Amino acid sequence: MLLALGASAAGASPVLNIGHRGASGYAPEHTFASYDLALKLGADYIEQDLQMTSDGVLVVMHDETLDRTARGPAEDCTGPVKTKTLAQIKRCDASSWFGPQFAGERIPTLEEVFQRYGRQANYYIETKSPEIYPGMEEALLALLGRYGLREPAAARWQVLIQSFSPESLLRVHELDPSLPLIQLTSAGAGPLVQLPAISRYAVGIGPSMGDVDAQLIAAAHAQCLAVHPYTVNEAADMRRIVELGIDGAFTNFPDRFDAVLGRRVTSARRAASDAAEAWRRCAQRR
Repeated sequence: MLLALGASAAGASPVLNIGHRGASGYAPEHTFASYDLALKLGADYIEQDLQMTSDGVLVVMHDETLDRTARGPAEDCTGPVKTKTLAQIKRCDASSWFGPQFAGERIPTLEEVFQRYGRQANYYIETKSPEIYPGMEEALLALLGRYGLREPAAARWQVLIQSFSPESLLRVHELDPSLPLIQLTSAGAGPLVQLPAISRYAVGIGPSMGDVDAQLIAAAHAQCLAVHPYTVNEAADMRRIVELGIDGAFTNFPDRFDAVLGRRVTSARRAASDAAEAWRRCAQRR
């Protein structure tokens, strides 16, 4: 059993605090305002959901369509992301929907995120709806290579790549088997039966918080799979899943989770590196 992955289990590495779309409880999701705040509030990782423009640029946005979070000319800022060029998307305001104090933030490209934070942050990147974006995985790996992130991703989990799509993760694994992958599972999907197959290409699972119990964690750890549930926002739920032995969690409120975890002094880089090392030790024992 991989008890060493979570501080609540054996204390060998800290539980990872993952800023869900940044600090999206306080600032508009997937904007630099949200990412900056997440890092300030104690997040070990900032999450990027990927979409792709019609001219092949990876942009950071949760939805396949612009309507919920973009404001601007209808011809540019409504409808599917895949039908818009990057120039069109850059005409959209990505933040005023959340509050007027954030007006003016733009939808970032993944490259702009890497340019802003470089190797100073840990990234948790999701290939979102990859079936509608041919070449998404290749574009992602090309950017990781351009910004020198593939080696630190493999060595110390500076980048984790997640998806609900096993096909997308298997494509990434085919392109670069050294990269750490997380298989997301839908709420109520019963991930227990999937664990042996997942362990052949991934280092962890991302279940819905409601699916997490002691049995799932024990079974995942027995397969050397970390458990990073989504999305945990209330302190009582945070304490419950930490006590169960999870290895990290997504939250819209990184400061709340940091408080539950005890205001750790461990750096984000060290936390990620320790998690990677715990996984390697488990894999060597199997």
